[in-house]
Amino acid sequence: MLSTRFVAGAPVWTDMCAPDLDQVADFYRELFGWELRRGGEEVGGYGQFCLGDRTAAGAMAVPADMSPPAWTLYFHTQDVDATVKAVEQAGGGAVFGTTDVLDLGRMAVLTDSAGVQFAAWQQGRLKGVDVLNEPGGLVWTELYTPDVAAATRFYGSVLGWRTVEQSFPGGTYTMVYPGGGAEEDMFGGVVPLDSDPTEAEAGAYWLPYFQVTDCDAAVATARRLGGTVRMEPVSMEGVGRFAKLADPAGARFAVLQPSPA
Repeated sequence: MLSTRFVAGAPVWTDMCAPDLDQVADFYRELFGWELRRGGEEVGGYGQFCLGDRTAAGAMAVPADMSPPAWTLYFHTQDVDATVKAVEQAGGGAVFGTTDVLDLGRMAVLTDSAGVQFAAWQQGRLKGVDVLNEPGGLVWTELYTPDVAAATRFYGSVLGWRTVEQSFPGGTYTMVYPGGGAEEDMFGGVVPLDSDPTEAEAGAYWLPYFQVTDCDAAVATARRLGGTVRMEPVSMEGVGRFAKLADPAGARFAVLQPSPA
C-alpha cells in the first residue's frame, strides 16, 4: 500500500473539485466521517476534508463550466519546475504552471501523454495528507489509460516510477512504485482502458481508492446519499473487497476493504 515516507514519485495528496461543496461535504461526512474545513481568502477558499485534526484530502469549489467534478492525485517531486519541463518533453502538458502555495509547497497541474490530469507537489511545510492506509484514507490508486506501455514510459521518465507485473486469472496487472523506494512502496496499478467497458466509456483518468471497514455498507451508504455505483462490490483474494463509485457531483473514486494482513 501507500508509503507514509512520501518518497519522490509517490502520491502525497489528493483533492477534488465540485460546483457545490456543501453537497459533497454531506456525502463524504457520512461515507468516510470527513469534516470539511474551508480555507480563507489567502488560499482561495481551498478546503480540507479532515478526520479529527488530521487531513485526509483537499476540496475546492469550481464552476462546472470551468472543470468537471473530479479527483486529482498529487505526486511528490523534489523540483516541480524540472518536473514540468520533463512532462512537456515526454509529450504531456501543463494545465496550470508552477505556483507557490504560501509556505506549504510548490505545485503544478499537468497532463500525461494521454491527456490524463495529475499534479506535482514540491514539499514545503506541508509534506502530504495525514490519513493513509486506514479507514477514510487514501489506500491505492489506478490509472486507466489507452496504452499501458506508453503510460509507464511517460511516468518513468517524469517521476522515476518502476513497474512489476503481477499475474492473475485472465491476465496481468501492472503495479508501480517510486524509483526511490522499494517494491513494498507500491501505490497503484496501470490498467488498459479497454479492459473495462465502463472505464472505456468514461475515458482515461486517475482513480483514487479510499479504505473502508465494510465495502458493502459503504456502497449502500453512497447509493442512499445520491452517489452512483459504477461497479458493484467485488472480492479478490489477497487484495480485499472493492467497488467503484461516484459522488453526487459526479467525481469518480473507489472504496477498498483490504484483506486481513
